[in-house]
Amino acid sequence: MEEKWSQTALLVIDMQNDFILPGAPMHVAGGPAIVPAVVKAVEIARDHGISIIWVVREHDPFGRDVELFRRHLYGDGKERPTSKGTKGAELVEGLVIEEGDYKVVKTRFSAFFATNLHSLLQSNGIKNVVVVGVQTPNCIRQTVFDAVALDYQSVTVIIDATAAATPEVHTANIYDMRNVGVATLMLQEWCSSDA
Repeated sequence: MEEKWSQTALLVIDMQNDFILPGAPMHVAGGPAIVPAVVKAVEIARDHGISIIWVVREHDPFGRDVELFRRHLYGDGKERPTSKGTKGAELVEGLVIEEGDYKVVKTRFSAFFATNLHSLLQSNGIKNVVVVGVQTPNCIRQTVFDAVALDYQSVTVIIDATAAATPEVHTANIYDMRNVGVATLMLQEWCSSDA
């Protein structure tokens, strides 16, 4: 295995039923279209021996650990999005956590906020992160900006394996991330690159 790949982790963010399935409580309009690209990115990562980190939201059913602005979605008779143990919190069909993968549970936008992600990556010699999933202006962007702030050598976002509510929002956020030194590549470009 090339050293570059052994020092790289793929972060798969929020590819859960409640974000991806049409009609789900937190549905991201661009989400369903990227599922095949995310599946392919995971396959490529497995083929290259890249660490795969599944980053998911799992909330207390009563919303005690959710952001204040979302607390109204929890409680008696509410939908309670991405509550731990529910079908909505599960990964979408086609994505499976396998032996050797790692799962990080977050309760905020950034995968680094109040989680062990940074120490996990550091202790495993990870210097490069590649990000896929939803949604571009929130969890993708916050995670990417934190990775930049934490001085990862390279931070990559796969453009066609990330999505937002609209193509315009997605494109604007990709532009912003590119302007802080983030590599923004199409899946095919990433497949043929060494990053």
